[in-house]
Amino acid sequence: MNTAESSELPLRIRLWRWLPDSVDRRVRVIAWVSLVAQIALIGTGGAVRLTASGLGCPTWPECSPGSIVTTPEMGLHGVIEFGNRLLTFVLVAVTIIAFLFVVRFRKARPDLFGFTLAQGLSIPFQAVLGGITVLTGLNPYVVGAHFAVSIALVVVTALLVFRVYRGRGIALSAVAYWPIPLWYRALTWAAAGCTAVTVTVGILTTGSGPHAGDNSNPAKPAPRNGLNPDLLQHVHSWPAYALFAITVVLAIAAIGLRLRRVSRIVLVLLLVELAQIIVGVSQARLGLPELLVGIHMVLAGLLVAAATALVAASRPDESAVGQLDDFQIQNGSSGSIPTAMNSSVK
Repeated sequence: MNTAESSELPLRIRLWRWLPDSVDRRVRVIAWVSLVAQIALIGTGGAVRLTASGLGCPTWPECSPGSIVTTPEMGLHGVIEFGNRLLTFVLVAVTIIAFLFVVRFRKARPDLFGFTLAQGLSIPFQAVLGGITVLTGLNPYVVGAHFAVSIALVVVTALLVFRVYRGRGIALSAVAYWPIPLWYRALTWAAAGCTAVTVTVGILTTGSGPHAGDNSNPAKPAPRNGLNPDLLQHVHSWPAYALFAITVVLAIAAIGLRLRRVSRIVLVLLLVELAQIIVGVSQARLGLPELLVGIHMVLAGLLVAAATALVAASRPDESAVGQLDDFQIQNGSSGSIPTAMNSSVK
């Protein structure tokens, strides 16, 4: 169809044809934007809490009784909290674009469709959870749940980024041909488990510490969870150090076994962990300064993203077909990749 004929088509058809029909640069860019947006939201949410602006807008869904926006009487805290609420609309736009960019080839790539759909469904859930956070006066467990959902969405968007580059997962029957050893894959899951425990205990630690998110009424401070913050700081560090030890083993093994597929990811994970350890130890010794706590929160998002990518990279997917052929040739193996594997990547 030529340009003249195309211009005569209804607008909705032209828009539909403009949308990607396979993974292209637009899809890759919006996948990265989705991941960055989720990690940025962790940072802005941390800024709200660490500037004691959690109740800058004391009601929800309005900012104050009778006003959907912040008012001069609310001061800087109102601006910060309302600004964080406005970012939800940015996230809505990003999520809608991501969904539209994969909807045309959803049958060929149901995994990408599922990830973008999950992002979309999470937005109203997060908004309501944020409202409950305000209406409960910053209950530490609700605040922690809000953060936990954000971390879960980092996992989803990290998988989205990974899959737009590497393709779908393939049949488990191909695992026998996969050059990454089973023990290595098990260690990546152990690293993911340590990451989950570290983040969970970190949420409880923050909920017991001094940064309650609001200091507008000294006579009625925002509640804490009542746990011992000094003890939790130590407990928080144990799975973190275990994660670091496992990652060192994974990095050495990746270099020794020439696992190019995972080597860069595991090195990124190791660097993030080093930064997280330095920041974590520093903030504990300096009395939890707000800036370091905020950096620690953002690094938690990066940590989860890197750990997710490492687990995903250790199992076979569409992009591995050529690598498996090369592996068979190098090891003197004959025969083709199992039929189940071939059928799964069509």
